[in-house]
Amino acid sequence: MRLLSLCGASALWGMPVVLLAPILASAFAPILAQDASLAAKRPAVAETKVASSDTTKKALVHGKAAKPAGPPAKELFGAVKTPAVLVPSAIGFYARGCLAGAAALPSDGVAWQVMRLSRNRNWGHPALVALVEKLAIDARESDGWPGLLVGDISQPRGGPMASGHASHQVGLDADIWLTPMPDRTLTAQEREDLSATSMLAEDQVSVDRRVFTDAHLRLLKRAASYPSVERIFVHPAIKQALCEATAHDGERHWLNKVRAYWGHYDHFHVRIACPRGSGTCEAQPPLPSDDGCGSELTRWLARVKPKPPAPQPTTPKVAQVKKPELTLNQLPLECRRVLAKAPGGVAIPAPTAAPTKAPPPAPPAKGSQTSGTTPQ
Repeated sequence: MRLLSLCGASALWGMPVVLLAPILASAFAPILAQDASLAAKRPAVAETKVASSDTTKKALVHGKAAKPAGPPAKELFGAVKTPAVLVPSAIGFYARGCLAGAAALPSDGVAWQVMRLSRNRNWGHPALVALVEKLAIDARESDGWPGLLVGDISQPRGGPMASGHASHQVGLDADIWLTPMPDRTLTAQEREDLSATSMLAEDQVSVDRRVFTDAHLRLLKRAASYPSVERIFVHPAIKQALCEATAHDGERHWLNKVRAYWGHYDHFHVRIACPRGSGTCEAQPPLPSDDGCGSELTRWLARVKPKPPAPQPTTPKVAQVKKPELTLNQLPLECRRVLAKAPGGVAIPAPTAAPTKAPPPAPPAKGSQTSGTTPQ
């Protein structure tokens, strides 16, 4: 483009390009030198750093965020066997946080039994533990439900789990089996071996009416009736059964809390709101005002409907990139205190930044003597 403009200028001025070019080059030389100097002073993208949150620092390397540093948080929280003796507090978000001052749901109660005792996940915020106990007693006395079989709640100090859940980290989530409690006390081994009963029919998008009964509906309605309960997750087929069974009921506002989600065909997931005293607990966005029986349910049913077998790909599959594990650096800073709190706390690594390339060692000063070995 510059060459064309020069040619046009030469035609207007009546001067050959050969004579004009040296003159222009001499005139623009200082400007070009100044541009080159400024470009050399601009920092490269790989050298910049950004803060993504109060507790997490991510370094940009070649324009991409570096991987989180430090051991997976699930290893640290899974190693703790007792709660942190602190003021009860749910810290952080349901899927990224921890729990101080947890209370244990007793393994046996007047209307409940805890399953999978070996997991040590019957811990929760005292507000949630009290609610599970109340639900068990109320459902037995008023709804004809024999008693609750309680699955996972949280670990003694919350945090990520080694298996099974992304949430359940702050002691505000509880899994309740849809299998009625038997009229006897289960042994510890039975609680490990017994499986929850699926409510699904063979088509996987409707319930089996032989196992899903009006008593299940009354239990779910009871759970949704408590003000502190914010959400209840069930399989889309179960949500559809609730919508159909209450289609002519005048009192259906409780259905707003019951939402369709993946899985949850043999249990329901109760989630309560951030309790008082948990100042660092992060609330969820409010639910839509509808009953969840319309287009949202239709979309969920389409998602869980079994798909026909896909044809074999003609090209090799691209390897899936494994999602990085949550590290302690990515949890609220207060979770370090929760983990380390004695008795029963664990030694935790100091906060670490993203790994960077070590600078080359400085050359020895003149006159100094070296042993010829690498510093350890």
